Amino acid sequence: MVRKSRPGAVAVVLAAGSGTRMGADRNKAYLPLAGRRMLSWSLSSIAEVPELVRTILVIRADDRARATSTLDREVPDLPVEIIDGGSSRHQSEYRALQYLAADIESGAVDIVLIHDAARPLAGPGMMRSAITVARQFGGAVPGVEVRDLVTMDEAGNLGDLRPEDRHVRVQTPQAFQALPLLHAYRAADAEQFEGTDTSSSVEKFSDIEVRSFQGDPRNMKVTFSQDLFLAERLLAGAHHRLK
Repeated sequence: MVRKSRPGAVAVVLAAGSGTRMGADRNKAYLPLAGRRMLSWSLSSIAEVPELVRTILVIRADDRARATSTLDREVPDLPVEIIDGGSSRHQSEYRALQYLAADIESGAVDIVLIHDAARPLAGPGMMRSAITVARQFGGAVPGVEVRDLVTMDEAGNLGDLRPEDRHVRVQTPQAFQALPLLHAYRAADAEQFEGTDTSSSVEKFSDIEVRSFQGDPRNMKVTFSQDLFLAERLLAGAHHRLK
């Protein structure tokens, strides 16, 4: 009798952007940060999550040599599959899902966890939480509550938010049940819809429940040059990553 292996979760790390807003001469994922390339921090966290059985790195085509050398030098023990991304975040996500489609449809992959290489402080604990919540409900997005917000009407008048209103700033890693995620992106492609993040496509084109779980204010996205200095300090003060 053939014993079927249990479905596993797959990490998709998005590193197909550029350093334009940072004023860098290269993709910011490969900028040095606390002794290694920014990208390597996320991959090192992934390596500590046993639920993640595969890792897909989505890159710009001209970064392939840089990506390969970074992996060989800084995360040599983590098997990583490299694919070329698209012209936008959404297209890069869709390419990753197309790459995984056969394994998703066969049931070999049950969860896809999507993470930005530009968030180097997300630790293995946050990734495990995302996978757990997604397996239970369908989708999982880390969020940090935003306080001190006010409303403004068309005339420019300010007002207080209602006490029942709750606003969160979403982060990555975000995790989703793989088959509904694939179907949602196929539907989005058919309608030429591009979401700002993964959850927006899922919420528009699927019926799965997307739950927010507690993120971390330190899980910042490195966007501008000054963010590098803050991330460096946070990494040094958090034993090199959040737990």
